[in-house]
Amino acid sequence: MSSDRVSIDGMAAAIMEGLEEYAELATADMKKAVRKAGSNIKKDIEANAPKKTGAYSKSWSVKTMKETSSSLELTVYSKNKYQLAHLLEHGHAKRGGGRTKAQPHIAPAEEAGIRQLEEDIERSLRNG
Repeated sequence: MSSDRVSIDGMAAAIMEGLEEYAELATADMKKAVRKAGSNIKKDIEANAPKKTGAYSKSWSVKTMKETSSSLELTVYSKNKYQLAHLLEHGHAKRGGGRTKAQPHIAPAEEAGIRQLEEDIERSLRNG
Protein backbone atom coordinates (compact mmCIF):
# COMPACT_ATOMS: atom_id res chain seq x y z
CA MET A 1 0.00 0.00 0.00
CA SER A 2 2.83 2.43 0.74
CA SER A 3 4.29 1.99 -2.77
CA ASP A 4 0.97 3.25 -4.24
CA ARG A 5 1.12 6.25 -1.98
CA VAL A 6 4.67 7.10 -3.06
CA SER A 7 3.73 7.00 -6.72
CA ILE A 8 0.71 9.22 -6.10
CA ASP A 9 2.87 11.65 -4.10
CA GLY A 10 5.47 11.60 -6.88
CA MET A 11 2.80 12.25 -9.49
CA ALA A 12 1.35 15.11 -7.42
CA ALA A 13 4.81 16.65 -7.07
CA ALA A 14 5.40 16.39 -10.82
CA ILE A 15 2.03 18.01 -11.54
CA MET A 16 2.76 20.83 -9.08
CA GLU A 17 6.17 21.38 -10.66
CA GLY A 18 4.57 21.61 -14.10
CA LEU A 19 1.91 24.04 -12.86
CA GLU A 20 4.53 26.26 -11.21
CA GLU A 21 6.58 26.30 -14.42
CA TYR A 22 3.46 27.21 -16.44
CA ALA A 23 2.61 30.00 -13.96
CA GLU A 24 6.12 31.46 -14.30
CA LEU A 25 5.91 31.38 -18.10
CA ALA A 26 2.40 32.88 -18.07
CA THR A 27 3.55 35.67 -15.73
CA ALA A 28 6.55 36.47 -17.93
CA ASP A 29 4.30 36.59 -21.01
CA MET A 30 1.79 38.78 -19.17
CA LYS A 31 4.49 41.25 -18.09
CA LYS A 32 5.86 41.38 -21.64
CA ALA A 33 2.35 42.12 -22.97
CA VAL A 34 1.82 44.88 -20.36
CA ARG A 35 5.13 46.55 -21.28
CA LYS A 36 4.26 46.34 -24.99
CA ALA A 37 0.79 47.83 -24.37
CA GLY A 38 2.24 50.68 -22.29
CA SER A 39 4.75 51.49 -25.00
CA ASN A 40 2.09 51.40 -27.72
CA ILE A 41 -0.27 53.62 -25.72
CA LYS A 42 2.53 56.18 -25.30
CA LYS A 43 3.33 56.08 -29.02
CA ASP A 44 -0.36 56.40 -29.93
CA ILE A 45 -0.83 59.42 -27.66
CA GLU A 46 2.32 61.06 -29.07
CA ALA A 47 1.12 60.46 -32.62
CA ASN A 48 -2.40 61.81 -32.04
CA ALA A 49 -1.72 64.59 -29.53
CA PRO A 50 -2.37 68.16 -30.65
CA LYS A 51 0.85 69.70 -31.93
CA LYS A 52 1.39 73.41 -31.57
CA THR A 53 5.11 73.30 -30.77
CA GLY A 54 5.47 69.54 -30.31
CA ALA A 55 6.56 69.83 -26.66
CA TYR A 56 3.29 68.37 -25.36
CA SER A 57 3.40 65.28 -27.57
CA LYS A 58 7.06 64.70 -26.66
CA SER A 59 6.32 64.96 -22.93
CA TRP A 60 4.71 61.49 -22.64
CA SER A 61 6.49 58.70 -20.79
CA VAL A 62 5.86 55.24 -19.31
CA LYS A 63 6.70 54.54 -15.68
CA THR A 64 6.68 51.26 -13.73
CA MET A 65 4.56 51.93 -10.65
CA LYS A 66 4.66 48.49 -9.04
CA GLU A 67 6.20 45.17 -9.98
CA THR A 68 6.04 41.95 -8.02
CA SER A 69 6.85 38.40 -9.01
CA SER A 70 3.31 37.99 -10.37
CA SER A 71 2.15 41.47 -11.39
CA LEU A 72 3.19 44.66 -13.16
CA GLU A 73 1.57 48.11 -13.10
CA LEU A 74 2.60 50.82 -15.55
CA THR A 75 1.46 54.42 -15.87
CA VAL A 76 1.56 56.42 -19.08
CA TYR A 77 1.81 60.10 -18.16
CA SER A 78 2.83 63.53 -19.38
CA LYS A 79 6.08 64.50 -17.62
CA ASN A 80 5.75 68.26 -17.53
CA LYS A 81 2.50 69.03 -19.32
CA TYR A 82 0.10 67.06 -17.14
CA GLN A 83 -2.18 70.05 -16.49
CA LEU A 84 -2.61 70.51 -20.22
CA ALA A 85 -3.57 66.88 -20.84
CA HIS A 86 -7.00 67.17 -19.19
CA LEU A 87 -7.75 70.52 -20.82
CA LEU A 88 -6.93 69.25 -24.31
CA GLU A 89 -8.67 65.90 -23.85
CA HIS A 90 -11.97 67.37 -22.59
CA GLY A 91 -11.95 70.99 -23.76
CA HIS A 92 -12.15 73.97 -21.40
CA ALA A 93 -13.76 77.36 -20.89
CA LYS A 94 -12.14 80.25 -22.70
CA ARG A 95 -11.26 83.52 -21.00
CA GLY A 96 -13.68 85.62 -23.05
CA GLY A 97 -16.50 83.06 -22.91
CA GLY A 98 -17.29 79.93 -24.82
CA ARG A 99 -15.41 76.66 -24.80
CA THR A 100 -12.57 75.08 -26.71
CA LYS A 101 -13.24 71.93 -28.67
CA ALA A 102 -12.22 68.68 -26.98
CA GLN A 103 -9.33 66.88 -28.68
CA PRO A 104 -9.57 63.29 -27.46
CA HIS A 105 -6.21 61.59 -27.83
CA ILE A 106 -5.69 59.84 -24.48
CA ALA A 107 -8.92 57.81 -24.16
CA PRO A 108 -8.74 56.31 -27.68
CA ALA A 109 -5.11 55.28 -27.08
CA GLU A 110 -6.05 53.72 -23.74
CA GLU A 111 -8.95 51.77 -25.27
CA ALA A 112 -6.76 50.47 -28.10
CA GLY A 113 -4.05 49.52 -25.60
CA ILE A 114 -6.51 47.58 -23.44
CA ARG A 115 -7.82 45.66 -26.47
CA GLN A 116 -4.27 44.87 -27.59
CA LEU A 117 -3.27 43.76 -24.08
CA GLU A 118 -6.25 41.40 -23.81
CA GLU A 119 -5.52 39.91 -27.23
CA ASP A 120 -1.80 39.45 -26.47
CA ILE A 121 -2.46 37.76 -23.12
CA GLU A 122 -5.13 35.46 -24.61
CA ARG A 123 -2.80 34.56 -27.50
CA SER A 124 0.12 33.77 -25.21
CA LEU A 125 -2.03 31.62 -22.89
CA ARG A 126 -3.55 29.79 -25.85
CA ASN A 127 -0.20 29.11 -27.51
CA GLY A 128 1.55 28.21 -24.26
